[in-house]
Amino acid sequence: MTGAVSPAYGLVCMTVGPELHFRTITLSRYRSLDAAARLAALRSLYADNTARLKSAAAYCAARGIRLFRMSAALYPVLDLIGEGTGYDVLSELAPQLRAAGQAFMDAGIRVLIHPEQYIVLNSERSEVRASSLHQFMTHAEVMDRLGFGRTPYHCMILHGGKGGRANELTEIIRDLPDAARLRLALENDEYAFGPADLLPVCQATNTPMVFDAHHHIIHDKLPDQDHPSVREWVLAARATWSPPEWQVVHLSNGAQGPQDRRHSQLIGDLPGAYFDVPWIEVEAKGKEDAVLALMERGNRGK
Repeated sequence: MTGAVSPAYGLVCMTVGPELHFRTITLSRYRSLDAAARLAALRSLYADNTARLKSAAAYCAARGIRLFRMSAALYPVLDLIGEGTGYDVLSELAPQLRAAGQAFMDAGIRVLIHPEQYIVLNSERSEVRASSLHQFMTHAEVMDRLGFGRTPYHCMILHGGKGGRANELTEIIRDLPDAARLRLALENDEYAFGPADLLPVCQATNTPMVFDAHHHIIHDKLPDQDHPSVREWVLAARATWSPPEWQVVHLSNGAQGPQDRRHSQLIGDLPGAYFDVPWIEVEAKGKEDAVLALMERGNRGK
């Protein structure tokens, strides 16, 4: 991969407009219901969110968006330990889930997921490790039920977790069940795991790295995303992807400057180092507006 490419810019989870939004239920509300009401509530919510997920395929296809990050909150309370109602409802909805996944595949749209940041597989606390693994496997189950293959093409992205515990993370990854391990990708963050900390874990476990330039410059206190190290890490991360054409990076700008962790509304600064990256997830408050503006900028540049 040597020349400039036309990247697939990815939409993250929902739209600013009304087109893609998903329902939820709080844990306290769910627990206030009796067994029959819990079943009815999840049947309605899961069916509605599955239908909305399927509609996301049509929404993206109509706009030429070829990458979509599925929300990790589509099926609330599914990960509630000791409560099997959510799994029962997903089994009832098996044809609908398979149809939703197939809609993306038919449209040629790649689907990823980025579970919650409180999943810390390498926590020092055994109860947190157990809970994190349970939650992560719940997301893997959903990916299976949607029919997405167990490869990094449909990756499940996590941060490195507890800093200073790279060896523990390496061992945990090696022991993950295939449904999670074969889809896992690791992303550098602002504090605990910079790319230099994460790369040895990725290399030791054959796990691809999702490089985030915004996180990198905050972690290393660099002036902006045009720093030469950004290109170095794009290439180092690419070497962890097999095939390299599957490489995904994250793109965001700070709301009030390069060191601001908060995301800007649109993307004003597109790193030159990303010129040949094939898949770019756009993390901006403007959601579809930011994605479509980048696509239009690319079209004008042709």
